[in-house]
Amino acid sequence: MDKALFRKYLFVPAIVLSMMSCSKHVEQNNPTTLLDSIAREYVRLGLAIGQYDGDFVDAYYGPDSLKPAKKDTSGFPKDQFLTRSTQLRQALQGVLSKSKNDTVSHRAEWLTGQLTAFERRIQVFSGSFVPFDTESRELFDAVAPVYSEKHFQDLIAKLDSILPGKGPIPDRYQKLASHFLIPKDKIDTVFRTAIAEARRRTLTHYALPREENFKLEYVTDKPWSGYNWYKGQYKSVIQINVSQPIYIERAIDLACHEGYPGHHVYNVLLEKNLFRDKGWTEISLYPLFSPQSLIAEGSANYGISVAFPGSESKEFCEKVLMPLAGLDTSFADQYFNALAIRAGLNYARNEVARGLLANTMSERDAVRWLIDYCLLAPKGASDYVRFIRKYRSYVINYNFGQDIVKNYIESQGGTLNQPEKRWELFGKLLSNETKPSVLVKNTAGKGYIEPH
Repeated sequence: MDKALFRKYLFVPAIVLSMMSCSKHVEQNNPTTLLDSIAREYVRLGLAIGQYDGDFVDAYYGPDSLKPAKKDTSGFPKDQFLTRSTQLRQALQGVLSKSKNDTVSHRAEWLTGQLTAFERRIQVFSGSFVPFDTESRELFDAVAPVYSEKHFQDLIAKLDSILPGKGPIPDRYQKLASHFLIPKDKIDTVFRTAIAEARRRTLTHYALPREENFKLEYVTDKPWSGYNWYKGQYKSVIQINVSQPIYIERAIDLACHEGYPGHHVYNVLLEKNLFRDKGWTEISLYPLFSPQSLIAEGSANYGISVAFPGSESKEFCEKVLMPLAGLDTSFADQYFNALAIRAGLNYARNEVARGLLANTMSERDAVRWLIDYCLLAPKGASDYVRFIRKYRSYVINYNFGQDIVKNYIESQGGTLNQPEKRWELFGKLLSNETKPSVLVKNTAGKGYIEPH
């Protein structure tokens, strides 16, 4: 953007700071007005960064008036963006020091965490890196536990007595899994059936806006298996990557994760309850590299077991999806037992990311880990290396994020034996601005695992 326009953007946070120091009325009687002003500048800043960093803004459905006019073609204005973010965080600290309103303080703390992530992502986009755990703390407000290779070797050994045949466990697992690969000509039928069932179960518990809907698309050559592009007005585009092999259980996983009660429902509830009903402008911007993503990914993964608790995913696969796909159910028990053990291996993905990003693990070793310990097919392993290169410490949001959400919900009484309470707590989580560290704090001391 040109210098005059950029001076305008820098001047607005200065006005906010001036409001804090000069207007007792705003400070003492209407802190919400000041916070709303900061929220609008937060959105302006995020959208301006997104003009340069194409992965920065995952969704935006707020006013067009907050969108930047044009992009400066002379280069990424790193220092100016960092200055603007620092000014806004300082303004938020002023709000926190003056306000006695819990709602205002909660919003200010949430925005502070989001802006901390802005600053780290600005540095990453500029080629300035910090250690993996420092990056994840600043981006996602969480640090995942570290596990040795021996930990995964011990877990993988448990599959030896479950998998048929002899030889290397990854080969035997892939041979078993091949019985449950969805034929390409059945993918659409299977996915639409899985999404319809996930939606039916979700609507039994949540009253979503009547106009909520999604469009399902199939894409190729992506580093991910599925993606939800939220468009606002309670609409999503859900994309499924058909370049990767898709196994029968993934239909339910992706239906829940990308749709119901996962990303689509999360965004719908935030838009309805916070943006439309309360006028909180900040929630109209979803920055991908922020603490919001740990809640989004963690809740989307945990939402699978909320919608299909216990053995219900296996039962729906056997009774409905496998017949639709024309698959034999003979090895279903062995396969789902293997999947249960495999779920515990997901943290190996974090160790691969740590190693790759720190240059302590070669790409060849990374692929080996992903095949040997995550039991990915070679194509899936190569794609996940691509994913790590692009999204970096984002990988912790799927496994550690899921555990943070799970531990919090269950510590509050939302256990398998209390399904209605689980849905209630889950819905509240999806409908509010929540920092991961707050969930961890509210879980601590209740018999659940705390972050490493």
